Amino acid sequence: MAKKTAKNVKTAKAAKAKASAKTAASEKSQAAPIAKSGVYDESKIKTLSSLEHIRLRTGMYIGRLGDGSNPDDGMYVLLKEVIDNGIDEFIMGNGKTIEVVVKDGTVKIRDFGRGIPLGKLVECVSVINTGAKYNDDVFQFSVGLNGVGTKAVNALSSHFRVVAIRDGEFAEAVFSRGDLLSNRKGKLKDKQKNGTFVEFTPDKEIFGDYEFNFEFIERRILNYAYLNTGLTLMFNGKSYVSKRGLYDLLTEETGDDQLYPIGYYKGDHLEFAFTHTNNYGEEYFSFVNGQFTSDGGTHLSAFKEGFLKGIQAYFKKDYRSEDIREGTIATVAVKLKSPVFESQTKNKLGNSDIRTWLVQEVKAAVEDWLHKNVEAGKKLELKILSNESLRTELNAVKKEAREAAKKIALKIPKLKDCKLHLEDGKQGEHSTIFLTEGDSASGSMVSSRDVMNQAIFSLRGKVENMYGKKRASIYKNEELYNLMMALGIENDVSGLRYAKIVIATDADFDGFHIRNLLLTFFLSYFEELVTGGRIYILETPLFRVRNKKETLYSYTEKERDECIAALGSQAEVTRFKGLGEINPKEFGQFIGEDIRLVPVSVNTLKAVPQVLDFYMGKNTPERREYIMKNLIGDAG
Repeated sequence: MAKKTAKNVKTAKAAKAKASAKTAASEKSQAAPIAKSGVYDESKIKTLSSLEHIRLRTGMYIGRLGDGSNPDDGMYVLLKEVIDNGIDEFIMGNGKTIEVVVKDGTVKIRDFGRGIPLGKLVECVSVINTGAKYNDDVFQFSVGLNGVGTKAVNALSSHFRVVAIRDGEFAEAVFSRGDLLSNRKGKLKDKQKNGTFVEFTPDKEIFGDYEFNFEFIERRILNYAYLNTGLTLMFNGKSYVSKRGLYDLLTEETGDDQLYPIGYYKGDHLEFAFTHTNNYGEEYFSFVNGQFTSDGGTHLSAFKEGFLKGIQAYFKKDYRSEDIREGTIATVAVKLKSPVFESQTKNKLGNSDIRTWLVQEVKAAVEDWLHKNVEAGKKLELKILSNESLRTELNAVKKEAREAAKKIALKIPKLKDCKLHLEDGKQGEHSTIFLTEGDSASGSMVSSRDVMNQAIFSLRGKVENMYGKKRASIYKNEELYNLMMALGIENDVSGLRYAKIVIATDADFDGFHIRNLLLTFFLSYFEELVTGGRIYILETPLFRVRNKKETLYSYTEKERDECIAALGSQAEVTRFKGLGEINPKEFGQFIGEDIRLVPVSVNTLKAVPQVLDFYMGKNTPERREYIMKNLIGDAG
């Protein structure tokens, strides 16, 4: 049923198999003995070309690889890097349209800027640290990888073609995996606008069997439109443009779920929009020079501080930060000449020198907006007072819950913890907690897990439906309270102890129901975990096909048929009804290197309440009709 949780709250496409089936663990080859080290002299020193280094150490340049099932996968980074060049041109006042076409795994992007200088075309797309983005007279607020981006696209593409057009002349270069195949220059026969055209196909030697998800691309295109008022982006023939920037972004995310009209401010280097909703927690969308900073950074923390101070100054009251921020949804974008990011893929800003002016500008803008919107200010104060009252009530319930928990045990029941957690920095980046259905499934996992990085939390069965209930209800539910404490998110999602939260339930109706109940819990109280890409669904094989020589596993009926064809019609076929049926020796490979995780994503936050109401609210004729048409039909 989780796959049917409506169009707006959906799991992304499951990662495709690297092969149609996996051989049994018993057939793994023995490790070769360690050879004695050879002579270490000048002959052993290698110098790689810049593009060779990108192919060898891909993660240094674009982060993760992936197969297209996650919005942070490498092929989307490649697409972003090329579009960023067109955005840079627009920011500098050149070209108001960018055209993007994605078809059959190949991307085509045309901007209408100044065009790469014809005499330097080959160098600009193949030699690292070559470009004009180091020159403030040419580019002031670059969003690209500063001399690396297009080179990375070139190096990681099996086909890469670039054409620069300037004043009736053109230059073209064609590459494959960074190697120049051809280049030419000449005069155009037909008149064309200046600009740059790039066509590339991500290399399957690097990315494997990938597939572009158009929803992920559309989200990126929308963000570009919101951040660049007046720019028109065409994606596969559809036009995207924004007239009010971040105001439009927040309107799209909240819909009618606003306690007061959206507050909006735009300065030379800072733009932000904010409002409050009735949802729990807080939600922020932050950007630097057009780059979405999913992990925030100093600009976001400075915005939060300025937002708090602006509200306190307007009301002349020392309201607590948690009472002001609860229910906040905001978006903030800054333009910086020299941004310092904490990683090559720019997910988190590290500039400490911007804090002072950002805090002051946000504070002044918020205070000024409230003076001009008195009615909105009254509604905001009512929200703050309501949050204050709920916090007081919640603290009383928390105290009771903690006292009860102490009587049970100092240790969290049903949690088999791992050694490393998010707080351990790089070592904890792979920490994962599996939420399993019952002790039988947990048993297989506990025996085969990686104790350093993989924790298990065993549910007793179906958890309580938390839709429409106050946050205090968590503290009255022992199982969900223990889950919250295990995750470390009682006070704030920033205390999360694991990089990934994986829902591991059986692939039957009961398993799908538990999956939906857990998603309802997270979306109701901790939606930041979903929007932050922390929640996943575990995929496990449905069938085992084997003969006397070989064992294969399949995740779909189609894969099962392929396995049978490979092993012969006499092969034994086993259908796994639940996770508990897979023995630990088999299970290890399904939560190891080849683990299949489906990330849970949300298109727009405004759709979440309607979706939860339809699926998890009171029974309605519409829902009964949906169940009759879909579940019963599927069961048959």
